[in-house]
Amino acid sequence: MSSTLKENVLPVLPSSDRPLTIALAGNPNAGKTSLFNRLTGLRAQTANFPGTTVEHRRGRIQLGDQKATLLDLPGLYTLDAVTPDERIAVEAIQGKLARWPRPDAVVVVIDATNLERNLFLTSQILDLKLPTLVALNMSDTADRHGLHFDLSELTTRLGCAVVPISARTGRGLDELAAALERLVREQTAPAVHPSLASCSSCHGCQYAARYDWAETVSAASSRGDASAHGRRSEAIDRVLTHKVVGLGCFAAIMLLTFLAIFWMAQYPMDLIDGWFGLASQTVGRWLPPGDISSLLTDGVIGGVGGLLVFLPQICMLFFMLGLLEDSGYLARAAFVMDRLMYRVGLPGKAFVPFLSAHACAIPAIMAARVIDDRRDRLATILVLPLMTCSARLPVYAMVMALLFPDEPLKASLLFTAAYALGIVAALAMAWIFKKTLLKGQTKPLVIELPNYRMPSLRNAFLLMLDRALAFVKTAGTTIMVISLVIWALATYPKTTVEQMPAELQSHVAELVSDGKEDAAARLVDQAQLERSFAGQFGRAVEPVFAPLGFDWKMSVGVITSFAAREVIVSTIAVLYGVGEEATEEGSLLIDRLRKSKHIDGRPVFTTAACLSLLVFYVLAMQCLPTQVVARRETGSWKWPLLQLGYMSALAYVAALVTYQTAAALGFG
Repeated sequence: MSSTLKENVLPVLPSSDRPLTIALAGNPNAGKTSLFNRLTGLRAQTANFPGTTVEHRRGRIQLGDQKATLLDLPGLYTLDAVTPDERIAVEAIQGKLARWPRPDAVVVVIDATNLERNLFLTSQILDLKLPTLVALNMSDTADRHGLHFDLSELTTRLGCAVVPISARTGRGLDELAAALERLVREQTAPAVHPSLASCSSCHGCQYAARYDWAETVSAASSRGDASAHGRRSEAIDRVLTHKVVGLGCFAAIMLLTFLAIFWMAQYPMDLIDGWFGLASQTVGRWLPPGDISSLLTDGVIGGVGGLLVFLPQICMLFFMLGLLEDSGYLARAAFVMDRLMYRVGLPGKAFVPFLSAHACAIPAIMAARVIDDRRDRLATILVLPLMTCSARLPVYAMVMALLFPDEPLKASLLFTAAYALGIVAALAMAWIFKKTLLKGQTKPLVIELPNYRMPSLRNAFLLMLDRALAFVKTAGTTIMVISLVIWALATYPKTTVEQMPAELQSHVAELVSDGKEDAAARLVDQAQLERSFAGQFGRAVEPVFAPLGFDWKMSVGVITSFAAREVIVSTIAVLYGVGEEATEEGSLLIDRLRKSKHIDGRPVFTTAACLSLLVFYVLAMQCLPTQVVARRETGSWKWPLLQLGYMSALAYVAALVTYQTAAALGFG
């Protein structure tokens, strides 16, 4: 690619120094985001439009000697918008958004394999008389399927430049950059063809005129037949979207996905775990024993490392989901799952928030605005946090590592079961809500099934990087603060041996006289920890969580993680790493947890306790930011409090049944 396009980070600039604004518009699945990623590279920003909860991405590109801000708008089929995302996209193009300038140019991204359908929106954008450029995307796919275009004819009929590209491979991007540079320099409005002008005089009322125009332009400027490709897609869809076989295929694909995640992520996880273990040992050798050394090794390195060790699995999850989405399969998964959702009373449009909730419940709750009916929207918001979000993944990964350290198949099966439990619980609770508090008729899903295509590794990598960085930035500060607070609570107040009960002092003396100084030191450290602020708090709440198989340290982790779910991993890393076998050289996180014992010598993390912990975190509502957003979207604290109450009760009861059943079967 030529040097005319340079990636750079987008700073906040005063209006007088604002670069040109170029909007990317087009139908869903036309490839706008892929083109945006190609043009801006890795350094782009995701933000909400001012005064809205609708997200957009923006980045800076250099066009010759001019700077330009590239804006990736939500996909839309027509300027007569219906959903909030579509309305915001239309207002952005028309310059009607407060504190957001009208774009200086528009790049309309068209799917070359669906030219006629894409031209309807193109005709409406051309009517706005903005400098416009058409990017004929997926031209390589069109070539493979026998579709060829008369670019001269298409350019004449549209009245603007048309550049064939492939955002997936990068083909044609140099030509696009040159055409875009000319467009912003000359600021030439499209020369509307007479046939388009005649239909635009209807001001959008007569859709038939625009469709006729789109059909005429497509027929005159393209030749070839992609029906064979369509027949192949239909044959595949007969299997993947079948009401029974499709569900089996969905389950199998998810299982294979998780199996690949565990297999590929184990190697970087071992490296990261080793790096943090080495860092802790090194700092421990550099500094003399004391609070400063403990603060750095146990509080900072132990807390943050306890979370980041599971980052590879999070990255691999988003990478695999990116591949599935880019291939066109996730739309089929939405179609298959819609049948189940409709039966439990959820609207078809709820699948998009449900899918988003597997990344984070906050944008998913915001995305529920696309659901028109208030009762359907409330039911969706109430159950969205039951879907497995990225914040739960460190907990899942920790449990899998404890139960199946060298058995990726079993780990992937349990991982899939955890995801399935969240989905089943969400569907069941939605059915209950729609039968009781939120009765009403639901609407079926109407969704476009994009063409099957070879997924882009580059796009999947960019999605993975974007989500991973967002996860680290969002969780990093919280994890650091809570890790330090937990360390302080676990360290103070100090208790000497002389201040401990006489029976404990006698036991310590016996161990020392028998030459078991290490055991004596561990006993003293355990006693110190139990008498700290964290220990006192943990002992106070332990009776509540003991029936679930949690000791007081795990109970502290559960309570602190109501601020953010993933906090429990760093909390456990800190609590189980203070003054026990964990401080021994070479001991890593999972090893120290596996060796942890109750005061009577029983192991803490039994199979029953691990399964109970997993079930609790699948179902519990432990995310205060989600509660705040739910309050904002519902307009009342009534619904978030109901959400907190029913999810906490559901998690407790399910974990109780899980632990007691597993223990009765001999896994305790």
